[in-house]
Amino acid sequence: MAQSSTREEIVRKGAALIHAQGYNATGIKQILDAAGVPKGSFYFYFKSKEDFGLSVIEYFRKFIQEMGDKYLQDTSVPPLKRLSSFFAAYHDLFEKMDLCRGCPIGNLMQEMSDHSPNFRKKINEVYSEMQKGIERLLREARADGDIDADIDASKTAQFIINAWEGAIMHMKLVKDTKPLSVFKKMIFERILK
Repeated sequence: MAQSSTREEIVRKGAALIHAQGYNATGIKQILDAAGVPKGSFYFYFKSKEDFGLSVIEYFRKFIQEMGDKYLQDTSVPPLKRLSSFFAAYHDLFEKMDLCRGCPIGNLMQEMSDHSPNFRKKINEVYSEMQKGIERLLREARADGDIDADIDASKTAQFIINAWEGAIMHMKLVKDTKPLSVFKKMIFERILK
């Protein structure tokens, strides 16, 4: 394996482990074993476990951006329909994961925000990007007359992303998609109606 592909494999396998069990519960040896990389190689690719963790956040950021590009960017589809499809795609993804794991950014936000300023900063960047993507759609929907002209796109987007993360946490707790369905009903049938 070339150096860059080995590093990417460590990040990919480590990201899966962290998504499943959390950052603090995931050890370096476990990550290296999953990636099939010899013990002791970790510090050749990363300065520290925190440096590795920041790379994992970037890995998750790319996935979230790809989902956003796939579902939110097609301007031939009305903005609220795109937003609904975006949440539906995640709903399906969570079902495929047996309602476990949830949102990796939300998980890391809860686990690491009080412990690492570097994590908090990087996670906040990703969270803000998620919010801005929804805000752009709401501005577009407002311009198209699909939502009330007096809706504050920025605050509404912040509320939507906060409510979504809360619904995901509740989904994990009850092992049921009902919180996601309630979220979607409230957003699309009440707030954005």
